[in-house]
Amino acid sequence: MRLTILHALLPALAVLAGPATAEDKTLTVYTYESFTAEWGPGPKVTEGFEKSCACKINWVSVADGVELLTRLKLEGPGSKADVVVGLDTNLIAEAKATGFFAPSEVDTSGINVPGGFSDDVFVPYDYGHFAVVYDTQTLQNPPKSMKELVEGDPSQKIVIEDPRTSTPGLGLLLWVRAVYGDDAPAAWAKLKERVLTVTPGWSEAYGLFTKGEAPMVLSYTTSPAYHMVSDNSDRYKAASFSEGHYVQIEVAGITKTAKDKPLAQSFLTYLIGPEAQGVIPVTNWMMPVAPAASPLPAAFNTLVKPEKTFLMSPVDVETKRKAYIDEWLAAMSRS
Repeated sequence: MRLTILHALLPALAVLAGPATAEDKTLTVYTYESFTAEWGPGPKVTEGFEKSCACKINWVSVADGVELLTRLKLEGPGSKADVVVGLDTNLIAEAKATGFFAPSEVDTSGINVPGGFSDDVFVPYDYGHFAVVYDTQTLQNPPKSMKELVEGDPSQKIVIEDPRTSTPGLGLLLWVRAVYGDDAPAAWAKLKERVLTVTPGWSEAYGLFTKGEAPMVLSYTTSPAYHMVSDNSDRYKAASFSEGHYVQIEVAGITKTAKDKPLAQSFLTYLIGPEAQGVIPVTNWMMPVAPAASPLPAAFNTLVKPEKTFLMSPVDVETKRKAYIDEWLAAMSRS
């Protein structure tokens, strides 16, 4: 009897509910917190993509790219993520090893990044070279090389990030290794005398720096552009290192459990398209990987342009990362 009544009601219920619409589609995107901040690219990317897709983006954010990968590992195949934005080339071999990601099948022919990086799973969407950013009001003679940073005046402090939890921290670890090779532990033993503190992520480190807690911070060559464009100030500058700079290439990927893979692919295509590429430099303060709809602000023409770029292969990072972190921990804890 109940089934008969339910059967009779179904047409009416269908009319009340109405047909499924494109607006019912939701894309869940995992990323880091500064991407989704009100001043980050997230809001403008949301606005632009939702206009084109007739869908909704559900952002889920964590502190940093390293933490992003950690969360995915904890959630396992049951993760709700359709797309992940904010890993970098130093993490992608480990990310692939989880088995969570599918080939993107996105056209990346218009992308151009230092070293010509390309991958069938992960799509680059921005890049930036790591740099020591300094306060010109408190530091008149910044280091001009990694050697000068390591061996410089211990009273002139720097704030750095933890390589276990932060992609910039991992970048600095690999940068020191690229310059010093097997002598990296000794270099860290000297550098630790200049380290004011080690923070879990970039935001905490940069916040301490701009509050005047230290005259230097590990950040990016692009960071001064933010202050020039947003604050109309050239107080903060990036030091140019004679040995070269390590590059971070940030990537996005589609999970194997994505509910709507064509929608996820459309999002990645939008992310590397002219509109989003025009947004990222002035919100994420990184360099675009493809032609943008609008030219970069003039401030970007004044930035440090490294003559040499360091970039370790993802496989080498995966196999050597733990050993390098163990060396770092031993050096930093030594009295």
